[in-house]
Amino acid sequence: MNPFDDPQAVATYAEQPPKLVPGFADLQRMCMLLMAERAPQDARVLVLGAGGGLELDLFARTHARWQFDGVDPSAEMLRLARNRVQAHISRVRLHHGYIYDAPSGPFDTACSLLTLHFIAREERLRTLMEVRHRMRAGAPFVAAHFSFPQEASKRERWLSRNKAFAIASGIAPDNAERARAGIGSQLPILSPEEDESLLRDSGFTDVELFYAAFGFRGWVASA
Repeated sequence: MNPFDDPQAVATYAEQPPKLVPGFADLQRMCMLLMAERAPQDARVLVLGAGGGLELDLFARTHARWQFDGVDPSAEMLRLARNRVQAHISRVRLHHGYIYDAPSGPFDTACSLLTLHFIAREERLRTLMEVRHRMRAGAPFVAAHFSFPQEASKRERWLSRNKAFAIASGIAPDNAERARAGIGSQLPILSPEEDESLLRDSGFTDVELFYAAFGFRGWVASA
């Protein structure tokens, strides 16, 4: 079973990112600040990979006039998101599916946190193109996910470093090893150079790195 379709795994989802992603809370805040740089006070916001509702909750609490469309392929994760943002639900629309199931926009800003590393390269390019087509010209897009060198020796070194971070954060060694093995065998992770190239190939400009923490990278770009 996909863990994002497992009710038990979904129930504890919010506990995992801070233990696996260095500086997770700061990453969320940085994303919000970068989005707000050029977005209006009543911005229409697209969140790709909105399941769980962590970003939606932070953004909605901080920006009282932002309106949100969140899309995610997991019904269980969307239920979790709906519960988390219940206090702001009048400003949030959740869509079950992929980017193709999201409204056409135009959006004033968009983000994708810890999502694109689940998508294979060619489909990732198509996904990014679909995001850009839904955005106003010049609008900021923020993305952060696994991205590290893919040469065999370097890849194994970064996977091991991420495992060590998980253990140091309190995850049991056996669980951390299973996560390392799953990440290494199942996620279509790209190198930072490939990720930046995909952003440009999909039509984004002014691509800037703003976050680098062990095996994770984050960029802000303009539609």
